[in-house]
Amino acid sequence: LVLLILESLPLSSYVKQHLFAKFAAVARATVKGTVAVALAQGALGGFAFWIAGLDGSILWGALMAFLSLIPAVGSAIIWVPAAIYLFATGQLWQGAFIVGFFVIVIGLVDNILRPLLVGKDTRMPDYLILIATLGGMEIYGINGFVIGPLIAALFIACWNLLSGREHAGNTDEIDEEFIEEAKNSRNE
Repeated sequence: LVLLILESLPLSSYVKQHLFAKFAAVARATVKGTVAVALAQGALGGFAFWIAGLDGSILWGALMAFLSLIPAVGSAIIWVPAAIYLFATGQLWQGAFIVGFFVIVIGLVDNILRPLLVGKDTRMPDYLILIATLGGMEIYGINGFVIGPLIAALFIACWNLLSGREHAGNTDEIDEEFIEEAKNSRNE
């Protein structure tokens, strides 16, 4: 599908290759970052359940890792009922620990680790990854988790190509036809 779209774009082959490379890098980084964050959340969640004395902490951690791939629900579908159970059975400090740990630590893992992992591979600023992810989820729902950073990266790639920044100011290497199209569109 991506190759079909690239073939139909009225751009030079250099620009198409550059946009495809950027698209592939961001898609790969987003998926790798999402899986790494899910594994980290599952491991930390299982560890927190073990500290709280809940049975089957490895199983619960694995389930949290899997469910944290779903942005809207995430691992909360596991730890909220567990915290309610702990409070209902009179284990107040364990319930408070679970709530505090998951709200603070797991929330920080998602909001700090994801931009770091995705931004490192895409060479995009952390704040832009975070804003693009949140905006993408707001507009596209669960799919926006990947679509948001992709749109932001493609926008930046197009901006850099049009402004000549991709080659650090050396416009001789940029396709001349592409530069002429950009100049003509500015004059209109």
